[in-house]
Amino acid sequence: MNLSEAIVFLIYLVFMLGIGIYFFFKNRNGGDKTYFLGGRQMGPWVTALSAGASDMSAWVLMGLPTSIYALGLGQLWISVGLAIGYTISWLCEAPRLRRFSIVADDSITIPQYLTNRFLSKSKALQIICAVIFLVAYTIYAASSVKACGTLFNTVTGVNETVAMYVASIIIIGYTFLGGFSAVCWTDFFQGMLMLAALLVAPIFALFMLKGVGVHPVDTPNFFNPFSSWKDIVSGLGWGLGYFGMPHIIIRFMSLESQKSLKKSAKIGISWTLLIVIFAALVGIIGRLFLGFDETINGHSLVFITMVRRIFPGVISGILLSAVLAASMSTADSQLLTAASAFASDVYKPVIRKGQAGEKEMLWAGRLVVLAIAVVALLIASDPEAGTIMSLVSNAWGVFGAAFGPAIMLSLFWKRFTFSGAVAGILVGAGVDVLWLLCLSSTGIYEIIPGTAAGLIACIAVSLLSRKPDADVEALYDKAVAYTD
Repeated sequence: MNLSEAIVFLIYLVFMLGIGIYFFFKNRNGGDKTYFLGGRQMGPWVTALSAGASDMSAWVLMGLPTSIYALGLGQLWISVGLAIGYTISWLCEAPRLRRFSIVADDSITIPQYLTNRFLSKSKALQIICAVIFLVAYTIYAASSVKACGTLFNTVTGVNETVAMYVASIIIIGYTFLGGFSAVCWTDFFQGMLMLAALLVAPIFALFMLKGVGVHPVDTPNFFNPFSSWKDIVSGLGWGLGYFGMPHIIIRFMSLESQKSLKKSAKIGISWTLLIVIFAALVGIIGRLFLGFDETINGHSLVFITMVRRIFPGVISGILLSAVLAASMSTADSQLLTAASAFASDVYKPVIRKGQAGEKEMLWAGRLVVLAIAVVALLIASDPEAGTIMSLVSNAWGVFGAAFGPAIMLSLFWKRFTFSGAVAGILVGAGVDVLWLLCLSSTGIYEIIPGTAAGLIACIAVSLLSRKPDADVEALYDKAVAYTD
């Protein structure tokens, strides 16, 4: 056990929990809009780094570098796909989603927005979305909890399962107490820490290569990024996930003004480009610096091992806290997004028939946060649960395929209908899961056929459905023209 690293971890965790406690008291008189969306008062820096940090979970420090470390430059296409998708999302999706969500009865969740966008009285879409959220986010959160357990076990020697429980308690604590504001502000600090760690580690390792020597690389085509067309297509396909990732795009809705959004876009895109570039460098340089080790590969430890080889205890503790930051910044967003969807889109309109007050809504959301975290912990504790990277890719695929086409068409196609949205979400999610279960051996990432099927279903059903009513078209025109 490295005492210096353990002390740094403890300080970091106390700081995160302190933010949750601060916002609990600051916003204790706020309603569900404050708890779930921060009252639409988020500034550009906090929004940008929160969106980025909630996206870049532990996979960017553990899963992606290790994938490149083991398999080679063919895995770089994931970084390229993410960079392209995130840029398009900020430039095209973000401005319209913020405007449309305000005009659509000031919607505070993605399911609520999709329902209000079509002025629908049916709760079918909200319920379908909430169910998908609960299932997919539970799996997604499990990857973050698993990463926290791996890190604690590696650094302190504490049993991995016990470590998962400790991390989960901290994440639940500040999310449960502070809501969206706490999540965004913890994400802000976590995003800064992640960037610093990814900038420092590979640069120092590169300079040290002269002293330790370069380990030979015997993996075929390791340095050839064009060795497999499947790697290229599947890697680029990761970018499709951004258009339908609720815990990311909900940040667009929280911004205080359109002016702030433009600044946030510049910050967010720049941060993400640096993150994915240097995460890839960790994998490449890690292979040269450390050589291939199946233990490193099997437990996604390339970043952790590199940092511990280079830096003394206190410094390595700070840098390794970035793994905690990546894990926690994603898990907290997922928990809150799923909780807000259930409380706002199922509990209040369906279970309580619109009779739930603001305080009741807050506690309903908090209890869902707790429930999802417990189930995620159970999944992460299962030795057969899969790797961090596989858990992330499964959840990412479902969200992108289910919601990406529906959300983008709702923002850019006036003729899009409620029935088209329902069909697209169900078909996209269904094809994604079926491809994963039955056709994953093809080597094509399931998000690609899932998104294609969802898009076709959205368009086909909309064209076969009755044209939207005049008031729905008027709402679309009002949203397009909306200014602050």
